[in-house]
Amino acid sequence: MARTYTPHTPPQPAPPASRAVLALRGLGRSVGGAAIVDDVTLDVREGEFLAVIGPNGAGKTSLFDLISGITAATRGTIALDGHDITAAPVHARARLGLGRTFQLSSLWPAMTVADHVRLAAQAADGSSYRLWQRAPRYAGQVERVLRRTGLEHRADTPAAELSHGGRRQLELAVVLVGGPRLILLDEPMAGVSAEDVPRLTALIRDVHQEGRTVLMVEHHMDILLGLADRIAVMHHGGLLAVDTPPAVMADETVQQAYLGEEL
Repeated sequence: MARTYTPHTPPQPAPPASRAVLALRGLGRSVGGAAIVDDVTLDVREGEFLAVIGPNGAGKTSLFDLISGITAATRGTIALDGHDITAAPVHARARLGLGRTFQLSSLWPAMTVADHVRLAAQAADGSSYRLWQRAPRYAGQVERVLRRTGLEHRADTPAAELSHGGRRQLELAVVLVGGPRLILLDEPMAGVSAEDVPRLTALIRDVHQEGRTVLMVEHHMDILLGLADRIAVMHHGGLLAVDTPPAVMADETVQQAYLGEEL
């Protein structure tokens, strides 16, 4: 008979003096009586890199959907930089400094790299989403972000012609042009070739080291060990453990729950 484990309230190392940029309190979402996200309480301190891991169906993307406003919480609260955003729409969260990438690409295949970033810059500025507004004021901003993400030589390339890794770079460029303080990365390595992984990993590391707070869902521990300050393990919609990477790897409850599965 398969053994089951009930998520417990995980220990969280005492944070340093830096304050929490994201605070979740009893956060949950239920659909038809089933808990998709279950009683998540978590502080993410400013400038931290927090990895979120767990098997398929553990609630990782569902948690990101709640934080970013894609779906609504049925209980609990979300605070971003001290502001209660539990019921705030997606655009209001973005204006407060939250940016997100998704598992599945949300790019327009025929649109060029530069136009993607220009459109995102217009949206972040509160301007129209229509690309006829090619105001010179965005040119420097677009150029800087393309250079920052290594896409300056692909500015006129349609998104469809980029490698999967290149599309992930572009998705990150689209987020960065809005100047977010908190970035949610939902499986950015999914589908990326082995040759592109080191470049994308280095880019994500550099973005974090610039002072941004990063939450990243990822399945491969070998990628996370060089990036994460802490790891949050999700299981059946709840938090099973939140700790430093070495402590999570040594946690007996985590080991039992996964029964030897790769995290």
